[in-house]
Amino acid sequence: MVQKVLLLGSGFVAKPTVDILAARPDTEVTVACRTLAKAEELAGDAATTKAISLDVTDEKALAAALAGYDLVISLIPYIYHATVAAAAIKQKVNILTTSYVSPAIKALDEDAKKAGVILFNEIGLDPGIDHLYAVKAIDEVHKAGGKIVSFLSFCGGLPAPEASDNPLGYKFSWSSRGVLLALRNNALFWENGKIVEIQGKDLMKSAKPYFIYPGYSFLAYGNRDSTVYKDLYKIPEAQTVMRGTLRYQGFTDFVLVLVDLGFLSDAPVEYMTKPIAWKDAFAQLIGSPSSSEADLLATIDSKATFKDEEDKSRILKGFKWLGLFSDTPITPKGNPLDTLCSTLEELMQYEPGERDFVMLQHKFGIEWADGTTETRTSTLCDYGDPNGYSSMAKTVGTPCAVAASLILDGFYKQTGVVAPLTPEICDPIRITLQEKYGISMIEKTL
Repeated sequence: MVQKVLLLGSGFVAKPTVDILAARPDTEVTVACRTLAKAEELAGDAATTKAISLDVTDEKALAAALAGYDLVISLIPYIYHATVAAAAIKQKVNILTTSYVSPAIKALDEDAKKAGVILFNEIGLDPGIDHLYAVKAIDEVHKAGGKIVSFLSFCGGLPAPEASDNPLGYKFSWSSRGVLLALRNNALFWENGKIVEIQGKDLMKSAKPYFIYPGYSFLAYGNRDSTVYKDLYKIPEAQTVMRGTLRYQGFTDFVLVLVDLGFLSDAPVEYMTKPIAWKDAFAQLIGSPSSSEADLLATIDSKATFKDEEDKSRILKGFKWLGLFSDTPITPKGNPLDTLCSTLEELMQYEPGERDFVMLQHKFGIEWADGTTETRTSTLCDYGDPNGYSSMAKTVGTPCAVAASLILDGFYKQTGVVAPLTPEICDPIRITLQEKYGISMIEKTL
């Protein structure tokens, strides 16, 4: 019997998912995107794939598109997942996303159970592969009578070092807007038995050097609410629990100045609705008396904080590289955040032949029953293939495809909202990723 998969989205990470599922015997994959040409490009010319145009905000069109499918994979922006899931539940279609379980998704748990479908989430890289190895190590330690007294997990999707050749040391392997919006989130975590909260405006200031390998110079900062992982990972004994983001040295200082100057605001402004010169838009954003370079520099000086003169010089050169002092017209998006995103996306794409890079590491502080202690790490260090998949696509799209295959094969009997947070759910995905696709975290005791 032919099984049918509807994949929504045509973004950076979808290609491995399509390729792996299309290679399954008796599986057909339909790629749906608002723009048919994008869907056709992702679907390729395999006999088992096809493409359609679909706007998920069109309720009737979405319901009609879902009819007859066994699984829908939602790789569109997370704000649409609940809409897709609700429609799929009505059609008794299983659902898979790589995104965090949101309150809107959680609210669909009972409906999914009544419909007898699984609503599987958090199976990409982070969240995803991180869960697989956190659950593995924690389960092993608990079964051996030990305690997890601290848990640190940091992940970064970055350009390979030789491709980190711009003022931010960063290039986009996923939504630029998503990258910048994440920099405004508050961070909440456990540290030495106390909950620490970092306000979004102070997130970049909280970044600290983080050592993984001597060959890399990373900074790390908290990512959203880590406190929930005491419960989710079943480690109530842990005194420190923190999940966060890795960036190269220099990134956070640069972003901090962007924050100081108002670039991360998505509040509408009239002057960014027309293609005026960047220097004129910049002058209005920061309240400069004119768009002359001298006035712009003086106003920046009055509003921004720099670590030192060397750092200031580097960041101002970066602003010139971005064209903020130039006559180059903005791509008007109506607010500072999205207008900046347009420029960043134009200047900070991967060039042909360049590689991206993923670093993910867990660090477990372990205390054994006899009082001895141990530090254990699980580390994924992966580079993209310029002639194949990017590392981000591989490490998000492959776990997604493996989980989708297990759902199609009827392996998971659970219904309702599910995330990979138990050995029963994690182990088959983790083992398949390692044995079939060579994707694994290397475990060491320090």
